Amino acid sequence: MIKLRSTAGTGFTYVTRKNRRNDPDRLVLRKYDPVARRHVDFREER
Repeated sequence: MIKLRSTAGTGFTYVTRKNRRNDPDRLVLRKYDPVARRHVDFREER
């Protein structure tokens, strides 16, 4: 399980799971931030 934190500075997070063997480095996904009301990059937080 990992947390994806918004890069827009809103503090919004998604919780998801990832396979460490397939994705050993930190994950960056472009998802919707409802606080900023737009799509932004979400970075993995450990």
